[in-house]
Amino acid sequence: MLPFKKKYIAFTTILTSCLLSAVTLSAKAEHLDLPSIEIHADKISDENKSPLNTSDTASLLSDEPGVSLYRAGGVSSLPVIHGLADDRVRVKVDGMDLVSSCANHMNPPLSYIDPANVNNLQVFAGISPVSLGGDSIAGTILVKSETPEFAESGQDLLVKGQINTFYRSNNDARGVNLSASVANENAYMRYTGSTVEANNYKAGDDFKSTLSTTVRNWLRDGEEVGSTAYKSRNHALAFGLQHENHLFEFKLGLQDIPYQGFVNQRMDMTGNDSEQYNLSYKGKYDWGTLEARAYHERTRHSMQFGDDKQYFYTSMMGTAPGMPMDTEGKTTGVTVKGDINLSQRDTLRIGAEYQRYRLDDYWRASPPGLMMNTMMGPNTFWNINNGERDRYDVFAEWEAKWSEQWFSQLGLRSSTVKMDTGKVQGYNNGAGMMDYGDPTNPATIPGAFNAADRSNTDNNIDVTALTRFTLDQNQAFEAGYAMKTRSPNIYERFAWSNNNTMVMNMNNLYGDGNGYVGNLNLKPETAHTLSVSGNWHDAAQQHWNLKVTPYFTYVDDYIDAVACTKVGKTCPARTDGFVNLSLDNQSARLYGVDLSGKMLLVQNTGMGSFEAKGTLSYVRGKNNSTDDDLYNIMPLNANLALVHYFGGWSNTLQARLVDSKDNVQAVRKELKTAGYTLFNFYTSYDWKHARLDLGVENIFDKHYYDPLGGVYLGQGATMGTGVAHGVSVPGMGRSVNVGLTLKY
Repeated sequence: MLPFKKKYIAFTTILTSCLLSAVTLSAKAEHLDLPSIEIHADKISDENKSPLNTSDTASLLSDEPGVSLYRAGGVSSLPVIHGLADDRVRVKVDGMDLVSSCANHMNPPLSYIDPANVNNLQVFAGISPVSLGGDSIAGTILVKSETPEFAESGQDLLVKGQINTFYRSNNDARGVNLSASVANENAYMRYTGSTVEANNYKAGDDFKSTLSTTVRNWLRDGEEVGSTAYKSRNHALAFGLQHENHLFEFKLGLQDIPYQGFVNQRMDMTGNDSEQYNLSYKGKYDWGTLEARAYHERTRHSMQFGDDKQYFYTSMMGTAPGMPMDTEGKTTGVTVKGDINLSQRDTLRIGAEYQRYRLDDYWRASPPGLMMNTMMGPNTFWNINNGERDRYDVFAEWEAKWSEQWFSQLGLRSSTVKMDTGKVQGYNNGAGMMDYGDPTNPATIPGAFNAADRSNTDNNIDVTALTRFTLDQNQAFEAGYAMKTRSPNIYERFAWSNNNTMVMNMNNLYGDGNGYVGNLNLKPETAHTLSVSGNWHDAAQQHWNLKVTPYFTYVDDYIDAVACTKVGKTCPARTDGFVNLSLDNQSARLYGVDLSGKMLLVQNTGMGSFEAKGTLSYVRGKNNSTDDDLYNIMPLNANLALVHYFGGWSNTLQARLVDSKDNVQAVRKELKTAGYTLFNFYTSYDWKHARLDLGVENIFDKHYYDPLGGVYLGQGATMGTGVAHGVSVPGMGRSVNVGLTLKY
């Protein structure tokens, strides 16, 4: 197989040759004029924010009501919609349904596109149309890169270029983003590339008083947050042809992450290579529009103790034991969707999707000669062996514009999810500290798993119903109901080892420091959501608006953490403050409200224009079966901002207010966090061919703990020694960020 750089050069050469051939075409074609598809739902945002202050695409959603983030690695946060996270959220990147291929979900879908390559972000919460994806219960996030831009008929080649460089002081993050495109009226090609590298970040104050002296001495600065450094490189190449009302596109994405620390996991990412191939078609016909897509993504992922987590072993034993872990994931998908104009009033949207996912998760034996080889060897540990998850979907959606005031949408989606996995084995077959037993003997843990019926087929149904009433030019109201279903992911069903704490620690999708084992008997989750919304604004929707959206969700068969004995498993007891757990179907309820609004204060004065805007979000989650709180629920929070515009100059003074997190989940020993307020300031000046950005985040260097950051595992021997349960992950202290963009 070609090395990463050689493969990229090869694909670039081939597609460039194709483009140059297409550019020579003399045939004239009408400029593509595909209509945008109007989709009605609770659309939180479609704005793209400057990548100056983040290299984590999920962070572009941090200002949106109802959206919060599970903080993980520097480019790998997990988005949360109304208290539901990770695989409960459907994420589409340029139309591709991507899957995390990691026992800790270190490579979520949004980590595969750099913020500099994002042109449009949309979030559909709760009442998301069935046409935007199934197998999720929280909503849908759509991420799109730059749309094709062709030269006008008879004009010369359209050539554009942009380069951006930035620096962030807190963790010495530095990077470069580059884009270049060339097009005539029939064909285009665009390249985007980005690279970023960052050190560990620093908190607002020393937070390590409860850690052992040995651990503290490794990161001598008490403010340094271990295992938060990262380096990431992304390349994307897009190629397109248009003829009359038809557009063909091919996109290639390549990612190389040499390392990424994970402060709330026992391991760090020591490599993530990904290839994405995305072929799409859009066409306009007399009867409506047709879209089709085929894509394939391959990920090779590796984990190991990073430097901050190796220190204990190297300082005490002179060498690090090593625990190499490798994952290979392959996702292949095909989608077809058509919009049929039945009448001036009615539109029928129908489609079909197929997704094929394969996963191998194996941990090679620790190198011979090291003490850990007696425990982690001589076999390769198979965590997931040929995991299979195939999904077959069909859907239909009817939209009707009954009058200027009334609109309705009804949708139905059928989804069949088939899952299976191969036989597994432990590090050894009965000798050593990790005694797993013979994988062919049903009396042992791997043998029992191998003897069990591991295949499963779920038949899931999604339903949405939404209506909108526009009372007049100043106010509109929506109400909707959705039934959404999600089948368990591969790790939730097939992670099998429950006789060793170290292995259970590795299967952790939550950042809470606990150990987990899966459950073959898990059923799909089904969420019933009711939502209403009121939207008030001026007639031109330019000067002021206020939107209020209360919602309620009831989840049948909610997958939550339980004691191992509840599902008939025996797990090791722990004395380090953490717990070993399994998963089971229970029921849960979530309810809350989102508010957002803005007001133009003054306009066209000698000092420019000023506007105020803000958001407020509240969500509460409870487990109905146990009366316990749900895990990682964001407390009441608000964002307030004063924005100033004056010619090419813009300024924003922002305040982030977060209440204390007091409602925590007992079964996971979740930690409480105190409330806090952060102040940020951003300013930029735009010229015709250049832009200068400056930002100061956490102006007063406030020390705080991230409510969704999980447990601090950033340094020391993260398998137990030196790690203290009770320390949350602190947020980043003050950072001065500067960026310069040049455009052609």
